[in-house]
Amino acid sequence: MRVCLASTSPARLMLLQQFGISPLTLAPDVDEEAVIAAVEAGEGRVLAPDEHVLLLARRKAADVAVRLADEMPGFDGIVVGGDSMFELDGEVLGKPHTAENATARWRAMRGRTGVLHSGHAVIRLQPGVAPREVHAVAEASVSFVDDVTDAEIAAYVASGEPLNVAGAFTVDSLGGAFISRVEGDPSTVVGMSVSTLRRLVRELGVEWTDLWHLSESSGGPSAL
Repeated sequence: MRVCLASTSPARLMLLQQFGISPLTLAPDVDEEAVIAAVEAGEGRVLAPDEHVLLLARRKAADVAVRLADEMPGFDGIVVGGDSMFELDGEVLGKPHTAENATARWRAMRGRTGVLHSGHAVIRLQPGVAPREVHAVAEASVSFVDDVTDAEIAAYVASGEPLNVAGAFTVDSLGGAFISRVEGDPSTVVGMSVSTLRRLVRELGVEWTDLWHLSESSGGPSAL
């Protein structure tokens, strides 16, 4: 069974590889800000975090599935799309992008607990069969230590790691030392909930173990 990851996220790729899956990767052509703005304008409201991440995960998976079916009509497998955002006291915190933003985030987060929302969409592609999609949102609460110093924050930000990840932190790398507790599937905080993916894959009639080491791979990310 082949797997295509609709993402260029190194964390999501590494996560799947750690769980025995070697996916192809294809970057989705989705303008995330435009998609959210259009839906919110059409509905006249601000999307809740779980709606936000699920919408983007579905759009990413759908975009890649259409392109994959066109470019590789013989593809028999699944396409996985995901999106994440961190919520702290009702405020949604995406990727900080700048050192200034990341520093401010960490000073605000120390000693507090927030929720990581992760959207998942899985599409089953089979030659001659209409695509089928299932989706779900997983959540995990993350508590930060209360004694992280300004010097530690400065060193962490200087590493560059928190600049381009949701919430400005990781749990599986340098940022993990500043996290005291995770409630929920820990892989949710890395990029996607593997237990949620397993459930979704089964809903499509595919056994999780059928995905282990059976996808094409060149030992790293593959671009179609």
